[in-house]
Order: sequence, then structure tokens, then C-alpha cells
Amino acid sequence: MEFHEKLRELRKSRGLTQEELAEALFVSRTAISKWESRRGYPSIDSLKEISRYFAVSIDDLLSGEQLITIAEKENKSNLNTICDLLLGFVDLFSLVLIFLPLYPKSVNGYIYAVNLLEKSFCHDLSSQNNDTSAWCGSAHKNGNS
Repeated sequence: MEFHEKLRELRKSRGLTQEELAEALFVSRTAISKWESRRGYPSIDSLKEISRYFAVSIDDLLSGEQLITIAEKENKSNLNTICDLLLGFVDLFSLVLIFLPLYPKSVNGYIYAVNLLEKSFCHDLSSQNNDTSAWCGSAHKNGNS
């Protein structure tokens, strides 16, 4: 007997509707309908709730293959979420490095902070033969990089 059949049998043995079971498990009625019609499987957390509610083990609810499939899907989903978060932090850190002033520079007795964008800005100005010595240093004025 497969999960969808076991769930339907357990629900009917208690005289519950899909709506009543959904309320007891804190899920939607459509979730129960999907599980019973074989269009989806519950998450591990929902399986634990079903197991507690009906006082049966998860092993009794699922065959070994079904349990492994559900665990693999949930692990893959969790791994994708973690990767997305890590890549988001890398993107933010990259932007911080580009826009935040990182390198102190002394000009006329004052200390200015130079960010990574200013280097390319000074390079662009020096290539146009403008006097950039006040902001970009005398090396750019002479055409040296």
C-alpha cells in the first residue's frame, strides 16, 4: 500500500474530511488532496505531524523508496536556498568593495578616501590629458600609470 492510500485510509478511519485533517495538520485542504491523489508528497515536517496525529511511524506511512525520495528533494531544496544566500552575500560584498572608500590618500594636507571606482575615473581623466594631479596624483598628470 502506498502513501496516498494509507493517508486516505487513516483519514477515513477517523471519519475526517480533507478539510478537517488539513486544519489539524496546519496545512491547506489542497495539500491533503494532492497527497491523496498522488500529485505530491508532504515535507518531512508534515510527515512528522501526520505521524504524530495518527500515532503511526513514518516508516508505516512510507515505503523506503518514498522516504528517500522525499528526503532527497528536501535536501536539494535546502542546498539551493543556502547557495542562493551565499551568492547573494558575495554579490553584496563585491558591491561594498567597489563603492566604499578603501584607500586613504593625502591631497594638500587633507586625507581623502579613494574607492575602486576613482582609480578608473582618474585613468579616464588622464587619458583625456586633463590636469588630474589634485585628485589623482602627479603620476597621472605625467601620463604614468
